[in-house]
Amino acid sequence: MHADRAPDSPERTELRVRILYLLGDATGEASGLDPAVEFFDRARHEIERLEDPWSRVLLKGNADYYQAGIIMRMGQPEQAVPWFGPFIDFAENALRTSPERVDAEWINRLASSLITRALANAAIRRSKAAITDLERVAVLSSEHSLDRLYPYAIAALANTYKQSGRVVEALRHYEEAERLYRAHQKPSVLASSQLLHAECLLMVGMSDHVGRMLDEALPVLRKNKVSQDIAEVEMYRASAALLDDQFDLARKMAKASMRKLEKRGSNWWMMAALIELWAHALRAKRVTNALVQKALTLSEHLADNHLLDEARLARVLAVRLQVRRRRIVEAEELLSRLPAQRGVTPLDHRMQRRLVLAELALAKGDRRTALLHARKGLDELGRVRDQLGGLELVSATAVHGRELRELAIRLALENNNARQVFMWLERTRAQAYRYEPQELIENHELAERIAEVRGLGQELMRAGLDGRPTTELRNQLMKAQREATRLGWHSQRWGRTRPMATINEVIAELGERAMVSFVVSGGAMVAVVVAGGQVRTVRLGDAHDALEGAQKLHIDLNALAPDYLPPPLVEVIGGSARRQAAALDAVLIKPLIHLIGERELVVVPTGPLYTVPWGVLPSLHGRPVVTAPSATAWLAATQAEKPKTDRVLLVRGPSLQFADDEMDRLAAFHDRATLLSGDEATAAEVLGHLDGADLVHVAAHGEHENENALFSRLELVDGPLFAHELGRLRKPPAHVVLSACSLASNRVRPGDEALGFAGAMIAGGTRTVIAAASKVGDETSAAAMADYHRALVAGAAPAVALAEAMAKDPFRRPFLCLGSG
Repeated sequence: MHADRAPDSPERTELRVRILYLLGDATGEASGLDPAVEFFDRARHEIERLEDPWSRVLLKGNADYYQAGIIMRMGQPEQAVPWFGPFIDFAENALRTSPERVDAEWINRLASSLITRALANAAIRRSKAAITDLERVAVLSSEHSLDRLYPYAIAALANTYKQSGRVVEALRHYEEAERLYRAHQKPSVLASSQLLHAECLLMVGMSDHVGRMLDEALPVLRKNKVSQDIAEVEMYRASAALLDDQFDLARKMAKASMRKLEKRGSNWWMMAALIELWAHALRAKRVTNALVQKALTLSEHLADNHLLDEARLARVLAVRLQVRRRRIVEAEELLSRLPAQRGVTPLDHRMQRRLVLAELALAKGDRRTALLHARKGLDELGRVRDQLGGLELVSATAVHGRELRELAIRLALENNNARQVFMWLERTRAQAYRYEPQELIENHELAERIAEVRGLGQELMRAGLDGRPTTELRNQLMKAQREATRLGWHSQRWGRTRPMATINEVIAELGERAMVSFVVSGGAMVAVVVAGGQVRTVRLGDAHDALEGAQKLHIDLNALAPDYLPPPLVEVIGGSARRQAAALDAVLIKPLIHLIGERELVVVPTGPLYTVPWGVLPSLHGRPVVTAPSATAWLAATQAEKPKTDRVLLVRGPSLQFADDEMDRLAAFHDRATLLSGDEATAAEVLGHLDGADLVHVAAHGEHENENALFSRLELVDGPLFAHELGRLRKPPAHVVLSACSLASNRVRPGDEALGFAGAMIAGGTRTVIAAASKVGDETSAAAMADYHRALVAGAAPAVALAEAMAKDPFRRPFLCLGSG
């Protein structure tokens, strides 16, 4: 080094020290702790040559700080904590006794040491100590203008909240930290924060979002060859895959992470090993004692390294495996030695504990206790869900209760107790629709971000038409969408839960109608039928055929949609659609005819059945059918307060071939309606007129975004109106008709958590939405809507009016009546 050739002096020694501990940090990052220790030790040896005690303390504090950081990265946070103490204590005392000696470098190192010690304490669940350090950083930031370090403190506070189980506060603080990192243009630090943010999102079940985010990050990291970050991203990607039942991907990613972490000497390899073992165990056809012992050995390793929640989870896996082996005594013995849960134990770990208790009770023949544990676990999941704000987060949490839900429904079906099955379905499905909208709180940052998305979308479309490059615009659009999505998780106005609908309330509200709720259990399709004051379950056969048939019908209906298909194509595609509809009818409806008779229907679908326009099935041709995500959601929509006005809004979007004729006909039915078209049909103008309207008809193209349901959209003259923006309505419209688009489509998560444009309207308080789940031709849609409004103004209820309109050409008019009929 050049410092070796410089004349011997305190400055030369200090320079050597700084170079040595920075070399130690770089070596530790690249090769692990052991090779780095030599540099840190040499730095401390040089420090002892300095005469000035203040210089010795500061430089030793710097060396300790970097070495402790490497120790943390090696998965040993408890061993890292003591390294920060000597410098922090000296610096705090100096601030009290000799503040004139404390310069900016001292203040920055003190704040950095407090932040990193807080992260270490948070990792070992010492949240009180972590928060104390971070509160001190906030004071220092205020007194000494530490704008550069303040974002790190916010991120550390987010991490502390995450580790202590306060997920909502954690998510908000991650958002704030990342906003500050962007403002300070710190992309590398932003990436690290986003990784911790991803872990937090996994805690609430956002596995699909996290999976996409990490899939984008991995190629960048691999290109830059940042091995530690790659290993951590692969570990979290494995966790996301495991939640999504992608067991092969989970094992592949976990193994890749393990290899890198073990090579670096990081104890975090055990975390990856737990994910790999869990994925392997869930797919294993035969459970051996060796597999059980592997889980127990891993549990001991995790406990030895103070990863207490993970150690407990590995032991829970061992208990589950013993239950599968029918080794009940051994399972109970292991369970008796399972440490008690702590208040900070992650949600998914708590659900696994409830699941193993239920499975053990079931193995002993105690069904009542098994259902009791299922209920308690789902109640606990509900309490966490109640703390969340946005529909996306609320719907995502269901993944953690999936196995408890399946167990409870299977037991209720085996008990042949239809009322109990109904109760469990309502307890476990479509929970996002149980939340009452709260009074609007404007979020200007979210509104600005959505406006940015709208503008970028328009610019992208123009660039495509002009033949200009679009890659950069697409990247900007994706980034803006992600930021708006995250803001929306905390900005939507969902409040207290509605009480779960009881069977007696549903029977009373149905009157002469019937309700059919479909559910899949053990690979079989089952219908719960409520009709004539009775509740019955009917087993309908293999679920795979029905769900695949619904998907095939959806494809045929999309293919049949264009207005001017050649007649030979219409005949071929129409024939296929009719065959699929008849097959679905034979599986789903005909076995129920003796129970439902000719009654009007309320259908609660499951999975791909959400796409079925029920009027295309032969047995339901011309019959009024309402689709709802749950009986509770249907009851809430049916009993919602009707608007005190009779305001009608007609909206004509751009690029619709028959929109002028459609609007002219509708205006004749509603002579006092407000019409927005041309330059007036902007997103802001339409949103403003939606507020408090009685009836709204929108003739505009639209698109469902399956990967990001709340960015499903209506295309207006200045760009799209997003489902995200519906939360800005103070009083939602009562009755909305969405023609010429497929906005009845939903993203369906576990627990039949269905979310899309129309779903967001129902969740927000709209009573009835008429929309299509598949494509519809412009001319066909205009004709169907004219027939619908003609029946509506004649006094027909929405479901009745739609049934009459569909009956004329059901396969070309595949609309659904959602919410209340």
